[in-house]
Amino acid sequence: MKIALASDHGGFELKEYIKTLLKEHKVLDLGTDSEVSVDYSDYGIKAGEVVASGEAYFGIVVCGTGIGISIAANKVKGIRCALCHCPEYARLSREHNNANMLALGGRFLTKEQAENIIKTWLSTPFEGDRHIRRLNKISKYEESNHASH
Repeated sequence: MKIALASDHGGFELKEYIKTLLKEHKVLDLGTDSEVSVDYSDYGIKAGEVVASGEAYFGIVVCGTGIGISIAANKVKGIRCALCHCPEYARLSREHNNANMLALGGRFLTKEQAENIIKTWLSTPFEGDRHIRRLNKISKYEESNHASH
């Protein structure tokens, strides 16, 4: 499976660790390449576009808190980026929301916590069923909102 991976400077160290966890997948490292200050928005949007285009199946993004980069990724049409602080959030984001991107806070998670979240997120399937109706409402709104601009 191809996974887009991106971070700002606050998430750089965790992003580099995540690459070592994803050895069985093809990882597209979209940057950043150091702890030099950069804008999370650039990397969240870039990763979102790669996932939305189908170039990658999933995306994982990291900034200091995970908040900013998740907001940026969610501006891309078709992206459902979930900021997860624990494996339970990760599981539910996949089961109920069919999240196609995962956001993590590099300054708030240990490597072990991040690893447990990622493993849970990648191994949890979407339940479908009643959740499809809810996601379709979001997609319908997204379509009508983009059409009017």
